[in-house]
Amino acid sequence: MVSWLLNLYETYQSNLDRVGEIQLKSNGQEYTLLPISHTTQNAHIEVSVTEEGEFHSATVIDKTEATTLIPCTEGSSSRAGAKVAPYPLHDKLPYVAGDFVAYGGTIKNENPYHAYIKQLQEWAESPHSVPKLKSIYRYVSKGELIKDLVAERVLFLDEHQQLFDAWDKKLEEHIDKKPELFSTSVTGQESAFVRFNVYSQEAILTDVWKDPDMHRSFQNFYNERLGGEDYCFVTGEEKPSTDKHANKIRNAADKAKLISANDKSGFTFRGRFHSSDEAASISYEVSQKAHNALKWLINKQGKIIDQRVFLIWANDTTEMLDPMEDTFSLMQLSAAPKVEIKSYTDEHFAQEFSKTVDGYRGNLDSCSNVSILVLDSATTGRLAVNYYRNLNKELYLDKLKKWHETCVWRHAYRKDAEHKWFYGAPATKDIAFAAYGSRANEKVVKGLMERMLPCIIDGRKIPVDIVRSAIQRASSPVGMETWEWEKTLSVTCALINSNEEGLGVALDTEIQDRSYLFGRLLAIADVLERRALNPGESRATNAIRYMNAFSRHPERTWSTIQAALQPYQAKLGAKAIYLNSLLDEVASSISIEEFNNKPLSGKYLLGFYSQRHALYQKKETTTEPEVTVAQ
Repeated sequence: MVSWLLNLYETYQSNLDRVGEIQLKSNGQEYTLLPISHTTQNAHIEVSVTEEGEFHSATVIDKTEATTLIPCTEGSSSRAGAKVAPYPLHDKLPYVAGDFVAYGGTIKNENPYHAYIKQLQEWAESPHSVPKLKSIYRYVSKGELIKDLVAERVLFLDEHQQLFDAWDKKLEEHIDKKPELFSTSVTGQESAFVRFNVYSQEAILTDVWKDPDMHRSFQNFYNERLGGEDYCFVTGEEKPSTDKHANKIRNAADKAKLISANDKSGFTFRGRFHSSDEAASISYEVSQKAHNALKWLINKQGKIIDQRVFLIWANDTTEMLDPMEDTFSLMQLSAAPKVEIKSYTDEHFAQEFSKTVDGYRGNLDSCSNVSILVLDSATTGRLAVNYYRNLNKELYLDKLKKWHETCVWRHAYRKDAEHKWFYGAPATKDIAFAAYGSRANEKVVKGLMERMLPCIIDGRKIPVDIVRSAIQRASSPVGMETWEWEKTLSVTCALINSNEEGLGVALDTEIQDRSYLFGRLLAIADVLERRALNPGESRATNAIRYMNAFSRHPERTWSTIQAALQPYQAKLGAKAIYLNSLLDEVASSISIEEFNNKPLSGKYLLGFYSQRHALYQKKETTTEPEVTVAQ
């Protein structure tokens, strides 16, 4: 635990200049590296007040602009259920509206507004207060928020002049149409989250939730109210500690926590400790910075599949080559000059990938480390570290380079709506689709991606069950689209190549392996029949149709395929002389003892692919169309 927390803390310290800086995701959603004592919340209503503390206007917030940076205390960041723990400034309607009860709002025990306004008053009257804060405090202390929101037609009342929570068509008798608020993610009017802003007639003011002065104001105010100091297990320093740690790690609605010790009963401490801090103590500063860095990195570059987070970053630069991407994708990130490859061999692609890796070597400090983190939750309240590795960047890049040099094959499949081809390693997601099909659910995909990480980072063998499943699918082309099968075949060949002795795509006529030779036979039969078909005819050949049976009973199935070839051999006539002689040459290379029905190993797919590729290359009178490797 200490290791990944320390690395995240150091990442925050290395990016202090990015704190509060608004960035955009590809979907247009905003995110930022959160200041200490701040979190994010999806707001539904924005209320603007004047600098004098008077109501100005209110609007329903569009979903794309709902994420709001808000100050928070230890209590409010971990509140749940009926617990009253107000956020210091922006909060839900029962907290910020002094007239909530007057308009039919229900509360349990303590009135949330009283706790909220007391806390806000302390901040507004402290030496750390700023003008915007005082303007908002003057307004909310009047206790007329719901009255103003109803007058602004943001909130609505029923026939008894009371707030209604859920929309009912019966209400159309009193209200013209469904309120805009119900088009947001809010579950009801009473649960609407309100954020405040300050309007000025004389100047354009920075939004309150984006204002660094507001951030610093609360940090200075709250820092004086933190508890006593304790030994921090992460940094080894004496600092104010906390036992309440952040949630909302994967998104603003995420309730799962990585660190929690709020269960005083049951088996939390298993009789070893009286309190949680006896097990480990973490300072408030470290907890805040580490969790905020993690949230920022996930928004910035994390992959989330079925709520499982895959994240990689470096200490001195957040961006790093992703071990789960294929060779082609990584080459697009190359820091080296973009080179248009005119020759099409695996050596040229290997050279280009080496340039990509070397480009990242130069961008990182010599003592920089690379961290790989996988997170997932079994329940809504607990988040776990499924996988974590921290490596020296040189070692990491060497491991990555070795993976892309060993799990290598020639891939030709659709990528980014275009047909691309490259030599290299496939992406882990493509391995999942090759092994379990393009319709595999996200639970299966995320599980396989996590299992592949030790193979890439630690150099372990690819699990046998994954390779076996991919071989079975590659051996069953019937029922798949041609492009899907070709992609499955090339990915499977890469997996086999990684676990075997490292054969190349180029045909090796010296290999006498039984499965490899049988695969060559199947490829020759496929090409021969394909050339005999009428122009435009795209049906599967007998070799492809019987591929699955051939892999299980090669001798018996080959007799069937060979008999089916005779009409096509006759049709081609003299044009089939070379292929017929090649059939005889390969078949004669298989000894009589090995020409039997023993099932073939996955190496037959390598022989099939390489022989077919060689024949297609021989047939072509021109080189392959030129493609740009990196754009």
